[in-house]
Amino acid sequence: MTLPRQPLALAHFEHVNRYWDKVHHTWVAKILPGEYYVTKSKSEVIATTLGSCVSACIRDKELGIGGMNHFMLPQRGEFNTVGHWADFATRYGSYAMEHLINDILKHGGSRENLEVKLTGGGKIMAKMTDIGTRNIQFAHDYIDTEQLELVIQDVGDIYPRKVMYYPSTGRLRVKKLKVQHNDMLMKREQAYQNELGLQPDSGEVELF
Repeated sequence: MTLPRQPLALAHFEHVNRYWDKVHHTWVAKILPGEYYVTKSKSEVIATTLGSCVSACIRDKELGIGGMNHFMLPQRGEFNTVGHWADFATRYGSYAMEHLINDILKHGGSRENLEVKLTGGGKIMAKMTDIGTRNIQFAHDYIDTEQLELVIQDVGDIYPRKVMYYPSTGRLRVKKLKVQHNDMLMKREQAYQNELGLQPDSGEVELF
């Protein structure tokens, strides 16, 4: 079988893992915690697996240019004041959202045509702090502040999620993974959380 030609990745997204999905018969860009991806292709899907993290799926609904991010707010540090930590967390979350939106606009999208779909933020381990709830609240606050159109959301609960987003049509597929002992997902999110703890407390934050 001859596969359809793989769409060209937009500039600065060449590092993202992309593959042919034999089940869904489409090219897929798979993003990891801390990554985001934007595409103009009508034949490319963006996928990820979420635990406590949140993904915002955003597109220009007229042109079909869109993308997805995968982010988590940093945890409150032992020696950080509440105000200091909140400022850093907001700055981090805003960075994750703004880079996705700015790249959509840079490639031809219009802010007035943007629509948002939101998913993730599960409390996937009973004993862990509810990081997911904070991620969800930040995303809601950001969307309200920026006056973006939130079309639909599937957030919270206790399950990890496998997510597939089709920017050209706006279709969002979410599969809740009932087997919660996903060691690879937990290790990946823990490594990401540890990495966030090493970010500088002030000045420019280079995250992606």
